[in-house]
Amino acid sequence: MAKRPHIVAVPYPAQGHVKPLLSLSYKLAAHGIKVTFVNTKMIHERVISSLLDDDKEALEQSGIKLESVDDGLEGEKNPFDAEIFTQAIRRMMPTQLRDLIERINICNKDEQVTCVIADATLGWILEVAEIFGVEKVGFLPFGPAGLAMFITCIPKLIEDGIMDSITGSIPENEQIRISKDIPSWSNRDLMWTSPGDEKLQKVFFECCLTVKETAENVDLLLCNTFYELDIFASNLIPKMMPIGPLQIERNSPSSGNFWVEDTSCLSWLDSQLPASVIYVSFGSTGVFNQEQFNELALGLELSRKPFLWVVREGINLNYPEGFIENVTHRGKIVHWAPQRRVLGHPAIGCFLSHCGWNSIMEGLISGVPFLCWPYFADQWHNQKYICDIWKCGLRVNCDENGIRSRHEINMKIQKLFSDSIMKVNALKLKDLAEESVSKGGSSYMNLDKFINHIKY
Repeated sequence: MAKRPHIVAVPYPAQGHVKPLLSLSYKLAAHGIKVTFVNTKMIHERVISSLLDDDKEALEQSGIKLESVDDGLEGEKNPFDAEIFTQAIRRMMPTQLRDLIERINICNKDEQVTCVIADATLGWILEVAEIFGVEKVGFLPFGPAGLAMFITCIPKLIEDGIMDSITGSIPENEQIRISKDIPSWSNRDLMWTSPGDEKLQKVFFECCLTVKETAENVDLLLCNTFYELDIFASNLIPKMMPIGPLQIERNSPSSGNFWVEDTSCLSWLDSQLPASVIYVSFGSTGVFNQEQFNELALGLELSRKPFLWVVREGINLNYPEGFIENVTHRGKIVHWAPQRRVLGHPAIGCFLSHCGWNSIMEGLISGVPFLCWPYFADQWHNQKYICDIWKCGLRVNCDENGIRSRHEINMKIQKLFSDSIMKVNALKLKDLAEESVSKGGSSYMNLDKFINHIKY
């Protein structure tokens, strides 16, 4: 049997990191490259539990093998504490991954590991790739602007005493600008900012410093974006290859979801008018208090427009009195949705989103305008691109108490649906995205170049 390249792909243990890297893995497997996709034990179990029986067999035949490593969290009283979680995976994953690669290489002489693709936030596992003398590739699941800022600004800001070397904070009136064509960062927009929780901010800042080190030490850095979307930031990052938008194809056996998709929403969308529905989803980690949950529900009710709302199982919040009865004929609520298929449905008129990068990519390639509701990490800066640079969305602003009111929500819904320019801009971005992944496009050519590099 002829030898073939074998990639070990390791995402950060979060939904928005697993899905795009798995999408890339399918593309690599379709070109005859074997992929071992490695999640932590807890995430692996969630991905497997979301699979249908037929998908499990199809996954085995796809050229992708799902594996798990111990996350070191068993017995922890608070495994979701960011500091405990980060320290545990950093302590456990390198040794676990080294042992896994050793087992793979011993068991199959013809398909030994030739490359490790690591999520950029886990760049320290690439030390394992060095041990085995294989290719070191980073994967950036968020946009290039943040990384461009890490590389070009952080050392100088710390040296000049503008940025705190432990928490990454900058003065309230300070703006970080790396180019007139890239939105600036205030203290609130920084990817690691966590107001009121200095310990969490320190963890996030350390994670961003890891991304910077990863970018400097890898052989190649693959990014889930397309060059034409942000030429200026892309040009500031050596070794980066934009290969997006990455998306799971409809017939793929697994999309890497942590929850089972409720596909009943697709037939419900079939019954709605074109471009009439508000799709509401805040990703896998969005959290609301009861007051904000009520205001969102009542804002959707006030809009008098049909909506599809993803409310994750286990949220443990109550709908306002009478809400379900009042919207029963124009609202659909599901625990988890097949988002790419939903956004591509002709009934969708806008996407009320947390502005996570994966959701942005799925929205852009679907030509859908955004209502922006960021809450942490890169989402605040992504909002600036959507509203100020690409001009395909509107901010849903907080009041003086930090609440997005029902009246603000309704007002922005009405404004977006009455503004044809934002829809036109969204469709222009869709054309650019589709062109980039089509034969001869920038992302298509970059991915083809990477595949040939790995194979030959």
